[in-house]
Amino acid sequence: MDQAKKNHSLDALLSDICIATSAAPTYLPAHYFETKDEQTGEVREFNLIDGGVAANNPALIAISEVTKEIVKGSPDFFPIKPMDYGRFLLISLGTGSPKAQEKYKATEAAKWGLLGWLTSGGSTPVIDAFSHASADMVDLHISVVLQALHSENNYLRIQDDTLSREECSVDIATKTNLEDLVKVGERLLKKPVSRVNLESGLSEPSVKETNEEALARFAKILSQEKQLRRARSPHGKQSCKF
Repeated sequence: MDQAKKNHSLDALLSDICIATSAAPTYLPAHYFETKDEQTGEVREFNLIDGGVAANNPALIAISEVTKEIVKGSPDFFPIKPMDYGRFLLISLGTGSPKAQEKYKATEAAKWGLLGWLTSGGSTPVIDAFSHASADMVDLHISVVLQALHSENNYLRIQDDTLSREECSVDIATKTNLEDLVKVGERLLKKPVSRVNLESGLSEPSVKETNEEALARFAKILSQEKQLRRARSPHGKQSCKF
């Protein structure tokens, strides 16, 4: 958003952005669109595919963007050190992955050729491997940093890695499967928060709270922070007088 304010050629329609970042290779076509700078008349072309190719778990991107704003002295952020990640509050929502026992075996993958890596078992193993691995590495990195800062409660990763092939498939949009996904989300709320075990690198359930309770806690913190910022802001104080 900040870049779009300064560079009008980046001020694209939200619809184009959503279509482009959802254009998963082999599932949906690449997306082309143009923007026009009303001030200069410059036309800029975009040829884009799924943002997950670069950052399937965008949590680190979010941290980087906030850090850049702090470095630049943005008025939207109170003065803190750019690397003071213990002050950050982060919610990361995954899109689910298949059960561990349904993942690929080396003896099976060793027999694959190009076609096998692209279509084995009704899915795309090569894309699954890259996307899930990159997402898990981001989760591990953030968990290590925040646990080292004793701020693990400031990070909430909600992900279900027990889905069936149908539930986690990108291209099964039947009414039944969509209804099943709603049920998955409802069950996920009741599940305990999972945190990465730094020894094993695996996510393990926490006994302290459920995802639903954690989201309520985050909402309360954000509400209190919003009220605090309004109280400190000259505009907020002015509006309170009326």
